[in-house]
Amino acid sequence: MTEGKYSLSSMGPRIDAFLRSVFKDAGFKLKFEVTEGEERHTDFENPDVVVKFSGADVDLLLENKAELLLALEQLTMEVLRVPTEEHSRLCFDANDYRMLRIEELRVSALAAADKVKRSRMPFHFNPMNSRERRIIHLALRKETAVRSESAGMGPQRQVVVYPADMPTSPNAALAMPAPRPDDRRPMRRGGPRRRG
Repeated sequence: MTEGKYSLSSMGPRIDAFLRSVFKDAGFKLKFEVTEGEERHTDFENPDVVVKFSGADVDLLLENKAELLLALEQLTMEVLRVPTEEHSRLCFDANDYRMLRIEELRVSALAAADKVKRSRMPFHFNPMNSRERRIIHLALRKETAVRSESAGMGPQRQVVVYPADMPTSPNAALAMPAPRPDDRRPMRRGGPRRRG
């Protein structure tokens, strides 16, 4: 076992204590095991510490693209004060979701690259977190006919795949999806109308 700032011996007890308090207060029926990182996808992710979840409520963690699992991971990193650039050192997983998601992102990146090569038009992925954007970039690093860039701000940040020789649009970083017509409601002056 490696020793250091992000080793199992230094982070494990702190992660264990934090998650136990969260699950006690939230009433989740979950078990977890804090283990040393595994080298299954070293090209994309090579965490020092992995937290594996099981139990009756594990499906709750994986609903809606593992939103709760990722939120727990993010919250734990905030509590442990892990800097953003070191987030890849800690990984939360359940039912091998992370390994399957990495493979899904890798295949999606290669499919997007093929589409861009054929159409010569940029391809925009849906917004995703920094760890998933990194996987897309790494999956395309050996593709010479295309290049990938991150664009947008905050939770709208996404990966855009361009033909290698196409310049980036100056407005690409500001690109935001337009609101749908049904999202826009006229504002009323003077509050609600009274019927009389």
